[in-house]
Amino acid sequence: MRRTYHRAQPQVTKNYRVNEYIHSPEVFLIDENGAQVGITPTRIAIQMARDLELDLVEVNPTATPPVAKIIDFGQFKYKKEKEAQKQKVHQRKIELKGIRLSLRISQHDLDIRLEQAKKFLEKGNKLKIELGLRGRERQHWSKAIEIIKNFVSLLESDSELKLAREQDLTNQGGRFSIILINKNN
Repeated sequence: MRRTYHRAQPQVTKNYRVNEYIHSPEVFLIDENGAQVGITPTRIAIQMARDLELDLVEVNPTATPPVAKIIDFGQFKYKKEKEAQKQKVHQRKIELKGIRLSLRISQHDLDIRLEQAKKFLEKGNKLKIELGLRGRERQHWSKAIEIIKNFVSLLESDSELKLAREQDLTNQGGRFSIILINKNN
């Protein structure tokens, strides 16, 4: 079987039209100090920008007429990239962590899973609690529901956690699961 690998797609950045690439016959002009000049023919606005040794950049192409600013395009682009980088740094990725229980789980194992679950939730991750039934265990689905509800109630009794159910208890072919999140984060 042949595997195909896909290259990572580059992040889409907003392309700004600069100087002669502005197609509109007239633009709403904002000068280098941020003052609104008003509606101006594009060629006159470009000439004004050139006289100041700056660029005319179309900042809002969807407006009628498009909004254009007289600025140094290199600095403008640099600031936008820095802002995007800051947003990316401040973004927090939430992972889905899993805890598996069984019908015949011992008390010690249950305590260990409980501590793991608390760590995951305190870090801000989502928690998926699963319990799978095999063979003759499928007859005791009520016991499985009881074990999961008991586990969730033990988690809810922790005062540091404020739990919410993202997905209620579901049964998919002998596998019970529930997804919890911590509202404190």
